[in-house]
Amino acid sequence: MDCWGTFFLCLCFMTSQSETAETSQEPLLWMEKLEVMARSHNSTSLADLIRGLECKLLNASFRGSNLTLQTPTIQSLIFKLGCNFAGLSLSSATMKGVPQVSHAMQFPAELTQDACRDSPRELRLICIYFFTDYFFQNTNSSLLNNYVLGAQLGHGHVSNLSEPINISFWHNQSLEGYTVTCVFWKEGASEHYWGLWSPEGCRTEKPSPSQVLCRCNHLSYFAVLMQLSPAPVPGELLAPLTYISLVGCSISVVASLLSILLHCQARKQGDSITRIHMNLHASVLLLNVAFLLSPALAMPPASGAACTAVAAILHFALLSCLTWMAIEGFNLYLLLGRVYNIYIRRYLLKLCAVGWGVPALLVLFLLAVKNSVYGPHAIPLSDSQGNGTGFQNMSICWVRNPWVHNILVMGYGGLTSLFNLVVLVWALRVLHRLRAQDKVPNTRACRDIFTVLGLTVLLGTTWALAFFSFGVFLLPQLFLFTTFNSLYGFFLFLWFCSQRCRSEAEVEAEMEAFSSSQTMQ
Repeated sequence: MDCWGTFFLCLCFMTSQSETAETSQEPLLWMEKLEVMARSHNSTSLADLIRGLECKLLNASFRGSNLTLQTPTIQSLIFKLGCNFAGLSLSSATMKGVPQVSHAMQFPAELTQDACRDSPRELRLICIYFFTDYFFQNTNSSLLNNYVLGAQLGHGHVSNLSEPINISFWHNQSLEGYTVTCVFWKEGASEHYWGLWSPEGCRTEKPSPSQVLCRCNHLSYFAVLMQLSPAPVPGELLAPLTYISLVGCSISVVASLLSILLHCQARKQGDSITRIHMNLHASVLLLNVAFLLSPALAMPPASGAACTAVAAILHFALLSCLTWMAIEGFNLYLLLGRVYNIYIRRYLLKLCAVGWGVPALLVLFLLAVKNSVYGPHAIPLSDSQGNGTGFQNMSICWVRNPWVHNILVMGYGGLTSLFNLVVLVWALRVLHRLRAQDKVPNTRACRDIFTVLGLTVLLGTTWALAFFSFGVFLLPQLFLFTTFNSLYGFFLFLWFCSQRCRSEAEVEAEMEAFSSSQTMQ
């Protein structure tokens, strides 16, 4: 009986060992299946296959506290964690079969607190490393080292950690001319793929020229997104440019409010030209207020919906401002080119429909088609010191889609500036011809020239500086563009005051002429 009992115990042990080996091999077979799909470029049900791999890893049976599975392009790690978890640091330097370029992940002790608070039990932490970007495709950008590092806790979703998860990517390539941003894979956020890259909840740092450090407050699949950035903003200029923007925009807000209030006070004396100016003031006021709110709402404590709303309002205000600039140029053409026939039925109502209605339709169309067009937008900051210690990305709520930015920001602004420049040149030629023919006094002609210059330069010309952000023009362009356009509302206020003083002086002159004629009679 003792021999038969011993044989039975050995048989049971061998059976349990074979079952454990089978369950631990299932994830490996799943990983090999994913690699076959990658080699054959078959993108069918990638999301289901990756979720299936996660499920196999979470349910795998193995002896010991951890298990490592490896294929040529995928590596999986499984850890058994308890509620006394004190943190975990993983480095590719201690892993076999990992490419030379290294990476690391550091998990804080806070990782398991929420799961253990509900019901203390053994937890599973899985880490999946993809050494290819095939499973997480993204247009208009590439991934640093083509690495995607993922982590998931078996029980519950981990987010809003007070102590972040640190993910380090080491590299041996030059990042000059690129913007690098730490991102995570947001499932279901794309209509054409099973997800897209998002920077929400992640902060990008560069402790050294060969390392990018991502600090994220949640678990997911992480990577470093590389986007071409031919003209990054020097990091040491961030403080002065921010100061100029805040001061200039604040002054413009006050000036625009004063202009609107002064117009409302004397609304009986206002004509269609003055009302067009006031609509431009209103659009500039909205633009400055939205711009001042944009950086604050792009920070992590603010909700994504609030940032999306402010970004859409900021885009609408910019389009309205550009449109009213073009309307000012068009109105100037009517004043100079059609002196004896400038009456248009419901002229101001039609201009308002264009100035406010067209930008609103464009923004609402973008929100209806794809609201992810708006959100946190990272502004690249370069480190001219060369030590990499000051690397970061400043975020604002703005347009995130490069196609929308190129067409409905740069293209729209370029057409407006070009139109106003053409009107300016044409107006100067008309006034010069009138002066040459002595149809108006020289002093009046000169005054008209300065009037046209002041009006048209303030209504669009300075925005053309946006197209000189390259090479040796970058630094002067940054300061000139920031200064002139942040004070844009103030310049319009000065124009409004000069026009008002001029009209009052003309009224007084007419009254004096009338009084003198009455006296002579």
